[in-house]
Amino acid sequence: MEDKIALITGANKGIGFEIAKGLAERGVTVLAGARSEERGRKAAAEIGVGFLQLDVTEPDSVANAARQVADRYGRLDILVNNAGIAKADGNWNTSELTLATARKVFEVNFFGVISVTNAFLPLVHRAESGRIVNVSSELGSLGTITDPSFPFGDIQPGAYGASKSALNLLTVSYAKELRDTPIKINAVTPGYTATDLNGNQGHRTPAEGARSAIDAALIGDDGPNGAFLSDGEIDFLEGVVVPW
Repeated sequence: MEDKIALITGANKGIGFEIAKGLAERGVTVLAGARSEERGRKAAAEIGVGFLQLDVTEPDSVANAARQVADRYGRLDILVNNAGIAKADGNWNTSELTLATARKVFEVNFFGVISVTNAFLPLVHRAESGRIVNVSSELGSLGTITDPSFPFGDIQPGAYGASKSALNLLTVSYAKELRDTPIKINAVTPGYTATDLNGNQGHRTPAEGARSAIDAALIGDDGPNGAFLSDGEIDFLEGVVVPW
């Protein structure tokens, strides 16, 4: 069987870097996607994988990246939509959130996923059993964020949480379209992971945070489609299925 080809967006650091590294260690041919060519190439060289310049907010960049993958490989087995940002205003109160900030967050976390997924979906259809993974967050889970026992229940999810809730429903929408195909698409949460996105405050390492995405990228044909998953070792989530 041919090696699987995978693209991970936002792979130059943090969880994306570890997803790229983890898949490469499992024999997958990995393309590390990043907006910055300098940082992306450096990260890809460190892992020993390919690099693909890709800014999820720029349609021309997305289209060019898809053409490069089509020309070189003719298909894409795994797409991991990992690129994401978290921004707020003032003291992070929802009432202080500006439209400009909210739009920046949604541009990457939601609209960027639509742009990349739709551009690469024809290539995923060419794979024997394509997999699409959307890196979400438990802060986008209405069930979790409203649970009084959730350790971070006082956090105001703001634009970031709202963008991840939207991403979750988008995942379900794609899953409905793809249910009669070999493709499986799922959302995952990495848990409270220490990355630049949250000022390195999380109690999980990026490698631990990458587990759920790696697992979802490599699920078998009997695995879920349109689910919200964790790696099963996040201490405040029960099992591997996360409430919507």
